[in-house]
Amino acid sequence: MGYPKLVIDKEKLGHNVREMISICKKRGIEVCGVTKVYGGILEVEEVYIENGIKTIGHARLENLKDMEHLDVKKLLLRLPMLSECEDLVKYVDIALVSEIEIIRKISEEGKKINKKQDIILMIDLGDLREGIIKEEVNFYVEEIIKLENVNLKGIGVNLTCFGGVIPTNENLGELVEIGKRIEKEFEIKLDIISGGNSSTLYKVLDGTVPKGINHLRVGEGIIFGTEAGYQEKIPNMNYDVPHLELEVIELKEKDSAPTGEIGVNAFGEKVEFENIGKIIRCIVACGKQDVEYKDITPKNDKIKIIGGSSDHTIIDVTKSDKNIEHGDILNFGISYTALLALGTSKYVYKEVR
Repeated sequence: MGYPKLVIDKEKLGHNVREMISICKKRGIEVCGVTKVYGGILEVEEVYIENGIKTIGHARLENLKDMEHLDVKKLLLRLPMLSECEDLVKYVDIALVSEIEIIRKISEEGKKINKKQDIILMIDLGDLREGIIKEEVNFYVEEIIKLENVNLKGIGVNLTCFGGVIPTNENLGELVEIGKRIEKEFEIKLDIISGGNSSTLYKVLDGTVPKGINHLRVGEGIIFGTEAGYQEKIPNMNYDVPHLELEVIELKEKDSAPTGEIGVNAFGEKVEFENIGKIIRCIVACGKQDVEYKDITPKNDKIKIIGGSSDHTIIDVTKSDKNIEHGDILNFGISYTALLALGTSKYVYKEVR
């Protein structure tokens, strides 16, 4: 196996899965393990399942197809396209939805294979990504319950991902009340009230999550051990489950600033450099095609990333207290954004160990 290499620590990940299930169970909440940032690595999915996750969430239907043989419920996080509905009813257990035409199409496709498809109706409570507006709830429920091959499994909300709206007692409480009203007015039972993602975890941790929220879609909270609303660390979690390994391909003493007339770089940027004389410049085999260098951090705090291009990342290793040679492997911490890029790139090797 070569480099760049995304490494996932199996034991640390398993611990975080178990801990998150335990934290949420105390509040009557089931965890859907969101693994989309790993790009469908089956070994990762198996770690989640082996440590107690009953539902896996992915945004891409292709990954759920590859997981068909795994004994776990599959939840499609991204709103389905009309063109996906035929495959959706074959490979997905629960789908998040917000468009009546697509819900009708799902019912049509479900009828062809005699399947009643579970759906979660998403409601927009201010973050302005997916979801129907509150005034449409009755119309949607009336239409859904007329359809023979869809089952309104529950309702859900997405917060923080687009507009940055923080989950509160007000907006989560409103979701719970909408659910109660649906159950009363239409005489149906909603199994799921899905209160968002890892940004809701701070309310789970401090015990203020509204009663009635019984489902969360958790990615970052398990992967990095942090809640996403305020980026606070969750106690008793591992915070370094994934890391990045990069190989040194050049190591030379050169000037700290370019020589000659300066224009824009390959990305149309006018970059300024501080001239501090000669430095030892290290190049590793990884570039913006793999990950944005600003989203990775050297584990060796004596070295500093100074820039990058499509396929190269340049590092100042002048002050390193460790001897660095050609072919050495340097380790980097990664952000959620970096993991999303690395996990879905075919040019990055993946290893669960």
